[in-house]
Amino acid sequence: MEQRTDLALEVRESFPEDDVELSGVILSERQIEDANIKVSTVEIKDDKGAKQMGKPKGMYITVEAKKYLDNSQREEELLVRELAKLIKELCDNACHGKKILVAGLGNREVTADSIGPKVIEKLFVTRHLIQEFGKDFQKKHGFEMVSAIAPGVMAQTGMESFEILSGIAKETKAEQLILIDALAARSTERLNTTIQLTDTGICPGAGVGNQRKALNEETLGLKVLAIGVPTVVDAATIVRDTMDSVLAGQGFSEEEQMELHKEIRQESTKNMFVTPKNIDESIDRMSNILADALNLCFVP
Repeated sequence: MEQRTDLALEVRESFPEDDVELSGVILSERQIEDANIKVSTVEIKDDKGAKQMGKPKGMYITVEAKKYLDNSQREEELLVRELAKLIKELCDNACHGKKILVAGLGNREVTADSIGPKVIEKLFVTRHLIQEFGKDFQKKHGFEMVSAIAPGVMAQTGMESFEILSGIAKETKAEQLILIDALAARSTERLNTTIQLTDTGICPGAGVGNQRKALNEETLGLKVLAIGVPTVVDAATIVRDTMDSVLAGQGFSEEEQMELHKEIRQESTKNMFVTPKNIDESIDRMSNILADALNLCFVP
């Protein structure tokens, strides 16, 4: 059964730890001292690992901060600083002295898909200031050259994000593209509390079955960092998790469980996605955290 997830960590977790066939994939984990923040890194090193994972080669860093919603300002500050550090590392220091374009993907009219545009609203852009006041102004204040765009979705513009961003990147001579987008998760516990950073780019809409042209270094010709937050989960996943324990307890075989899952998915949960009831609050707070982390990278 296909279980949709954009998180490389969840794909890796679906394999047994001792699966010798999963070569070329390295998983490492660490806990940030004195904070409820866990950082997991999945590195796909070769084509074999990419084929087994169903994802491109590269680095996938997942930051889980399930307790930050407890209104702990200290933990939120730690999360912002950790994200800023990871962004700089994945950009390979391209954030310094380079022309940066930040794109907030998604539909601002749909709450669960609005995190990208909301981050752009809170971002401190500097390109126009540097062009107006010159390099001395930039050096004096320590600004990086940042421009930003929320390209919307095809239903709003009639254009793919690739078409819009490739044109903007060419005109602004951008050297580093940073994408912000909503993702789909396998686990409901990871909704709105998890952040994935990857240097492999992104396929807009892939998590909910809307395949668009990939945004990555190969298609755009510049470095791409994608930052995503899972905001929805496939309804079939919730149904399956709930029913598994019930069916197993009643003595159903694995084959019988699979057949029932397939029937339910086809009849009742096809193309349905679920998001928490406090999605508005969660999106606002997570967009603040991402914007603060990006601003920390660009502005002293």
